[in-house]
Amino acid sequence: MLTTPTLNKEQVNEFRSNGFVVLRGAFGGTDMRQILQWAAEVEQLPEVSGRQWVFHEKSRTDPDADLISRIEYISPFHGGFAELSALLARPAAQVLGEEAVLFKEKINFKMPGGEGFKPHQDSQAGWRDYADYFITIMVCIDEATIENGCLQMVAGHQNEGLYREWEPLSEQDMADMEFIPYPTRPGDMVLFDCYTPHASEPNMSSGMRRLYFATYNRRADGDHMARYYADKHRSYPPDIDRERGKEYIFRV
Repeated sequence: MLTTPTLNKEQVNEFRSNGFVVLRGAFGGTDMRQILQWAAEVEQLPEVSGRQWVFHEKSRTDPDADLISRIEYISPFHGGFAELSALLARPAAQVLGEEAVLFKEKINFKMPGGEGFKPHQDSQAGWRDYADYFITIMVCIDEATIENGCLQMVAGHQNEGLYREWEPLSEQDMADMEFIPYPTRPGDMVLFDCYTPHASEPNMSSGMRRLYFATYNRRADGDHMARYYADKHRSYPPDIDRERGKEYIFRV
């Protein structure tokens, strides 16, 4: 069993002030060896329709390379990540102020040459169709550095609410934002809310940068995970379920 990370009062207050908080060493070495094993297991699972969702991308540095960019919808098919996502619901509940339920999850692999993510708010991806507020918890699996595309966060802008749906943040939106890189080491954890602007750069290093993200909403707002993935499947399915010749665009 993994150790359950908890936030102290100061960390909860920092989250509420900034829209995010970084917990260094939330998981120790024994826990991280287990999580590393689980991540390797998920990467090696066969791509089968109706199971975990695998997305690929082209490399920025090697045009012949086919990279895994991320794997979503993991916990229904892997007991280890089912345990981890259930455990992370507890610190999520600390900042939500009530019991939390899993909304979505993914491992962003960001292999060497992998793309970054444009500045955005998570709720820009149509999440308001399900609930009005979400917490995401990131668990660092591999060391995340400036070179390999660590998270960049903006403090204090979460109270501005949603800028607009289905578009990244514009230059005008970001005129008074400061995106600060937050390098993390294996076992570090970051909590941020759905309105906190964030981004990451491509991985221009020679090593992989895996981060696990689990997103939660208040249980009082309902359990929407199955509906969310059913809706997403219609517009942006995993690679194995895509129609040949059809273009799929990841908008946010």
